[in-house]
Amino acid sequence: MIPHLAPTLRGYQRGWLRPDILAGLAAGTVVVPQAMAYATIAGLPVEVGLYTCLAPMVAYALVGGARAVSVSTTSTIAVLVATTLAGLEIGDQDELLGAAFTLTFLVGLCLLAMRLFRLGSLVESISPATLTGVRIGVGLTVAASQLPALLGVAADPDGGGFFATVADAIGRVPDADPATVLVSAAAVGVLLVLRRWAPQVPGPLVVVAGAVVLVATTDVERTVGLIDPVPSGLPGLSLPVPGDAVDLLPGALAIAVMAFLETVLVARTNRRRDEPPIDTDQELLATGIASLAGGLTQTLPPAGGFSQSAVNLRSGARTQLSTVVTAALALLVALLLAPVLDDLPRAVLAAMVLVAILGLLDPRELVVYARIDRAELWVALVVAALGLTGGMLLGVAVGVALTLVLVVRSVNQPRVAPSYDGPPDALSLRLTGGLYTGNARSTHDEALRLVRAADPARVVLDAAAVTRVTIPLIDTVRALRDELAGDGIALTLTGLRPEVLEVLRRSDWFVGAEQAGLLGAR
Repeated sequence: MIPHLAPTLRGYQRGWLRPDILAGLAAGTVVVPQAMAYATIAGLPVEVGLYTCLAPMVAYALVGGARAVSVSTTSTIAVLVATTLAGLEIGDQDELLGAAFTLTFLVGLCLLAMRLFRLGSLVESISPATLTGVRIGVGLTVAASQLPALLGVAADPDGGGFFATVADAIGRVPDADPATVLVSAAAVGVLLVLRRWAPQVPGPLVVVAGAVVLVATTDVERTVGLIDPVPSGLPGLSLPVPGDAVDLLPGALAIAVMAFLETVLVARTNRRRDEPPIDTDQELLATGIASLAGGLTQTLPPAGGFSQSAVNLRSGARTQLSTVVTAALALLVALLLAPVLDDLPRAVLAAMVLVAILGLLDPRELVVYARIDRAELWVALVVAALGLTGGMLLGVAVGVALTLVLVVRSVNQPRVAPSYDGPPDALSLRLTGGLYTGNARSTHDEALRLVRAADPARVVLDAAAVTRVTIPLIDTVRALRDELAGDGIALTLTGLRPEVLEVLRRSDWFVGAEQAGLLGAR
């Protein structure tokens, strides 16, 4: 099942070592604090995000084929994890963590099952509008969830979704802590300024370091809340909890789909022209193995992240060795620097999350859909609205269903059109594709409409675009021939490929029709 081990390291050149190391360090300064922040979105301790930068990263580096992708976790995955876990009846923190790690393991199994049945191309058929809707829903949901931490107020323990969260936060504005608001504003400002004017500077590292120094040298922690203590050392072994599997499976499937789509999208966006094309089956396998490794080592489900992968590429990463370097940096943080992170304000993590998801909210995509395809616009809006009101799992499920509706609508369109290069004494039509049960009737009806509008003496039907013979194809041609003959109109079939003609001659009706003059040259 594994085609090659460490495929990106084959043919490794000595000149790639330095840029790989520098890129891995640069990406690590972004991905480590960001992954810790994303863990808070999922309602899990920050060290779970840190651990996601260890085993899953190394596992992907050993199997993945995308050279510059940095795999940890994403805001989309974190929101879906939070939504999935919220649907369980969990008694304490240990049960919550056990369910979370079981979910990560199940995501890996779903990805491997998708690889086994070669469903990569099918999953990639999910409408871009669905992904746009998911990004909008996730972005707004995440932004709302960070408001209490940014204001220094208690979050609503009952949750209630996007609108309830925003309303509750607005109602608590008079109780906001001034020091926390200042820290939040400063962190957001620094991150935005560095992103705009100095993108080569690791903004998350700068604000984390600055916040830790601030807490260590002042008494700001008297009002500014800090994160829970981060334990030093490596994560322990976490075994799946079989009793949670059934309840977690729907969420695991949705997360697996999104993890695969995000990873492949990032991989293709960051692929250099001289690099091999992205193999979707290999990415399914690599992401699945990374998620299995994460499920056993206390992590969130992993996926390729846009921001850290962009840093990786911009810093010159040539292979997945850069990801191994990032994992080594995360290991150093886990073993030696965890106590330092105890002085990190929660508001700074919230600021990093807020800035990181701003890129998800791009109204220009909706404008494009409105100009080009209103159906896609409605898909994006419906998915976003359902995600904000009913949860992102519902939004993803409905988005996938709407994608299938759009696909069926597209393939069910008539496959016949006027042709303008046929004989002058006949109506020339052409089949624009193959016929199957879903589009045969509409093709038949459209052909009859075109014929009766022109009222010709004969019709020439060009079938050059047909590459496969189906029973609906034979039935449609037979029905057209019979109906036109009843109106005194002759039908001639032209342009058949030799291999198509060979199969058609296995039909007794076609052989008889051929002898009666069905086939003709233009």
